[in-house]
Amino acid sequence: MITIREETFRDVEPREALLDACFGPARFQKTCERLREGRMPADGLSLVIDRDSEVIGTVRLWHVSAGPNRSGLMLGPIAIDPSVQSLGLGGKLMREALERADQLGHKAVLLVGDAPYYERFGFSTEKTDSLWLPGPYERNRFLALELEEGSLDGARGLVSATGAFEQKPDLGALVAAAAQVASSRMRLAY
Repeated sequence: MITIREETFRDVEPREALLDACFGPARFQKTCERLREGRMPADGLSLVIDRDSEVIGTVRLWHVSAGPNRSGLMLGPIAIDPSVQSLGLGGKLMREALERADQLGHKAVLLVGDAPYYERFGFSTEKTDSLWLPGPYERNRFLALELEEGSLDGARGLVSATGAFEQKPDLGALVAAAAQVASSRMRLAY
């Protein structure tokens, strides 16, 4: 059975494997990755397509500012397992993500992607003319969708990350725990 659901911690490894299969290591060099680094995705907007407990699709949206004092979301990456591409799953996942973003009160979504594909969801370059990203990108691939009409009117400036920071483990505590385990093993060896 195929379902779209929120991502859980068990989905992280298969999600990353899927993204590697679809985009390879070059995905870490993309400009939008700079907006995601060290940040948490927007609450309720990390979705997977699950087929019998196997992750075959993923999308996440991230908090950004679309210029000063203008909130928005950055969508991406979105990926579908190559073995099931062209079955319409990417479109279903995209529509679900946009519907949830709208229901959660978000007003605009930005992305960098193939304009002919994303136009069918309402994305265009119309509202990104006065916005720019922190790194290289193709201008004709920088797209926006207003979930609330007029929400990007007058938007100008640098798009920047605004989401919550990821919780990083305490390095000192990890080193102390590893030392304690090593010490215990040495005592057992004697």
